[in-house]
Amino acid sequence: MRLIFLFTPILALVCASCQSTRIEHPLSFDASEAAFIRKEGKTTIEGHAFVTNGSGGVVNAAGQSVRLVPATAYSRQRFAAIYGSGKSIPARAIPRPDSDPDYIAYTRETKSESNGRFSFDKVAPGEYFVVTQMTWKKEDKLFIDGAAMYETVRIAGSEKDPVKVVVSGNAAGG
Repeated sequence: MRLIFLFTPILALVCASCQSTRIEHPLSFDASEAAFIRKEGKTTIEGHAFVTNGSGGVVNAAGQSVRLVPATAYSRQRFAAIYGSGKSIPARAIPRPDSDPDYIAYTRETKSESNGRFSFDKVAPGEYFVVTQMTWKKEDKLFIDGAAMYETVRIAGSEKDPVKVVVSGNAAGG
């Protein structure tokens, strides 16, 4: 019985970190503001997604989902609520926000290669967020490691070469 009282605060702390976080959206998603993502452009975005682990090593976002999100009033508000003033958050702080299905429908998704490289082709002019997350758990650790991160990309439509982007959560990335 005494053992239960000792573990209860620890269990509460662990469970609290697993709960879904609801992101409040005073704005509604406006499909017309994001419609440019559905136009066929001529630009390719080539990127590399990775995080630096606690030991200073690089962990590539191998096989991870990478999403291209139109930068709209709704998505800007959403990213500000999730990331604050930064471009990455640690894995243990990644919320599981409710998503408007229309918002998801106006994004594009690809998978990164084993080296963390990814690309989007035929991207129309506009401003986008390139976002991914990667998590892992070491057997000897209680919590997961990794991060959710994004970078901003602006496509003019006149680019002759692919637009390069580094998604590492660093302010200087890109």
